[in-house]
Amino acid sequence: MPAGKRKTIMILGGGVMQLPAVRLAKDRGWRVIVAAREVSEDIADLADAVETVDLKDAEGMLATARSYCRQSGLDGVFTAGTDFSTTVAYVASGCGLPGVPVGVAKAASDKKLMRDCFRRNGVPSPRYFSLKAGETPSGHSLEFPLVVKPVDNMGARGVRRVDNQKELERALEQASSQSHTQRVIVEEYLEGPELSLDAIVFEGRISICGVADRHICFPPFFVEMGHTMPTLLDSKSRQSVEETFRRGIRALGITNGAAKGDIKLTAEGCFVGEIAARLSGGYMSGWTFPYAAGLEVTAAAMNIAVGLPPGELTHDYDHVSAERAFISLPGRVSRIEGLESARGLPGIKALFLRTAAGESVQFPIDNMGKCGNVISRAENREQAVSLAERAVQSILVRLQPDQALTTKHLFSTERRETTPPALVLQQEADRLALKKMPPYILPRGSWNADGSAAEIGVLDLPRRRDEKGRDWHGLGFEAALKKALSMAGFRLLEKAGNSQLLLGSLFWRAFLNGSVQGAVYLGDTLRSGGDIRSSLRRLAV
Repeated sequence: MPAGKRKTIMILGGGVMQLPAVRLAKDRGWRVIVAAREVSEDIADLADAVETVDLKDAEGMLATARSYCRQSGLDGVFTAGTDFSTTVAYVASGCGLPGVPVGVAKAASDKKLMRDCFRRNGVPSPRYFSLKAGETPSGHSLEFPLVVKPVDNMGARGVRRVDNQKELERALEQASSQSHTQRVIVEEYLEGPELSLDAIVFEGRISICGVADRHICFPPFFVEMGHTMPTLLDSKSRQSVEETFRRGIRALGITNGAAKGDIKLTAEGCFVGEIAARLSGGYMSGWTFPYAAGLEVTAAAMNIAVGLPPGELTHDYDHVSAERAFISLPGRVSRIEGLESARGLPGIKALFLRTAAGESVQFPIDNMGKCGNVISRAENREQAVSLAERAVQSILVRLQPDQALTTKHLFSTERRETTPPALVLQQEADRLALKKMPPYILPRGSWNADGSAAEIGVLDLPRRRDEKGRDWHGLGFEAALKKALSMAGFRLLEKAGNSQLLLGSLFWRAFLNGSVQGAVYLGDTLRSGGDIRSSLRRLAV
């Protein structure tokens, strides 16, 4: 960059999703101001200045930006991976800096305004209606299943599928509580794969930088357990997805900046799920793009934010990058094991932790409830996916024993809509055997003097070797069982011996509902509190 032309950029957000932008700006010699209510230590160490301003406080953010404009100059305002592109637009407009117009940013942030815009411009998107908190969903013509969303939130917060009126009423209440304005949008449910795209828009020219396959799990919720880049779509389907994205970008009026799109590919064609006037979060724009394609879309978007051309955007996918999440049962974290093993796998490029010892964890019902993420890079898709799955499978979020929330999840017979089982028995003989199996068997002579068990066995299932299911992290039934038994300190037996405590349905409920983590919790709980017999009776209730 020519002498005297050092750029100053204000980056909104101080978390991991903004870290690539801060690093890239500093690598260019730019002056970086980070503004957020909370700023990570890594970003604070890199930034030239940190301003403590809530991202929701648009007026406070504008006042902060104007002070820099007066004192030392400011060339641009930027964010990535946040839902505050409207704040960015407001600040840029108020300071006379490059950016998306405020009205455009609002339409790209408010799902009701977005759907209205698409309808006016003939862009294919789900049919919908909207409600305010407390309004009754009467008179609409949409049929179940439907999808309920808050109009102004991200990360799948408050989003769920509903299949009947009772579920709809409950979902409306939940979604409105996740809306900043207590407004909800209800859409027709579209069946088909979902793709994630990022685009750079400069002077009206749209450059789509790539397409990734999203892996959405745990219905009726929409939890993204990872994405893989590039997509597996054939050329014709990919072109259709990209053209639908372009139509949505044009309809919203994004002519300079970035756009992030979620596009559904159905038997009836492509539909816009959502388009945001910013780059994607979820580790896509900052990590899997450069790993897979060698393209820094963040750098291109920041160029536009400070009034520069985006730079070269052509790229080739010479690698595949896969991001995968690891999750937990409800409970409180004791420790996280296997992190070094995961990091040490060849091709694992990044690992992010989102919880720590002592913190409470929940089974995710949105994209905010995950415990961490790993990102791989390999020469082909099979290798990249295998590496990412091996990494998450090697990590165990070990929970504190004897916790009511975890115990209820694993052993209660109540229906759990928000926490599906980790594994499901597919063999009828095994299902029948489990129904007849006692929770445990207590032979005489199975106790040490202190009340602990001399040895703990597990009663086998008759067709266990034929079970082919996979758990939440992609670990096969037999591999998960072997790991669970080893880590929990149990031994598989066909029948009770003379000196073993033998676990029956108690073990299998823990394992099926929680895979390795559930079995380890059972073992830790049984050994955590003196007389194991009282623990058995309590867990088996």
